Amino acid sequence: MDINFILLLFILAIIAFLYSSVGHGGASGYLAVMAIVGIAPVMMKSSALVMNLAVSLMSFIGFYKAGYFRWRLFLPFAIASIPFAFIGGTMTLPDAVYKKVLAVCLFIAILRLVYQFKQNGEQKREIPTWSGLLSGSLIGLVSGMIGIGGGIILSPLMLLMRWSTLKETAAVSALFIFVNSLSGLYGQLQKGGIHLTENLQYAVMATICGGLLGSYFGSRKFNVPTLRYLLAIGLIIASIKLMFA
Repeated sequence: MDINFILLLFILAIIAFLYSSVGHGGASGYLAVMAIVGIAPVMMKSSALVMNLAVSLMSFIGFYKAGYFRWRLFLPFAIASIPFAFIGGTMTLPDAVYKKVLAVCLFIAILRLVYQFKQNGEQKREIPTWSGLLSGSLIGLVSGMIGIGGGIILSPLMLLMRWSTLKETAAVSALFIFVNSLSGLYGQLQKGGIHLTENLQYAVMATICGGLLGSYFGSRKFNVPTLRYLLAIGLIIASIKLMFA
């Protein structure tokens, strides 16, 4: 195991820590790192989903134990997203298209990391059933196609629409990411499109460690704005690389 690979594992752990602190699995961050180091898209998608599964589960457990999870917030999105994430997982985009779609999602992730939503005194709104089903299906489809869990799209939507608080959003996003990642991975498996890196087990272990710490600090302690800005810079580099690849 050379120094470059150890550095890569450390970076993945940091990404897992930062993402899980806000209820995300980190797939967009893992994909960004893999894009920078030149890993083929066919391998990126499966590897990111596997790491996403581990970290989002850790994040969900942390926020659930802290008492922030709400089934009524989760179900409208999940019911529609799970089958569409499966459909998206069976789809194979041309490398050029895949990179452009991923770049757009990375820009959304950057906005989520840089813009810190604040709690306000306004009353929360109920989620209209049609809104939950429609947004869930669209997010699920995109998630399955590019290999993310969809939390980077769902959580800003929930917060902007005032459907939940910050901590509730993190809890719902974490489980939403987990079920979408599982569905998307299963869709890839049915199509025979699972491609995993040789050292994936080490990467998963690194992200689990980061995810455990992130879920604890995010649900019970604090978030780290400065580190999020540093991560955003890395995502900007990756998104530019993908956009002009």
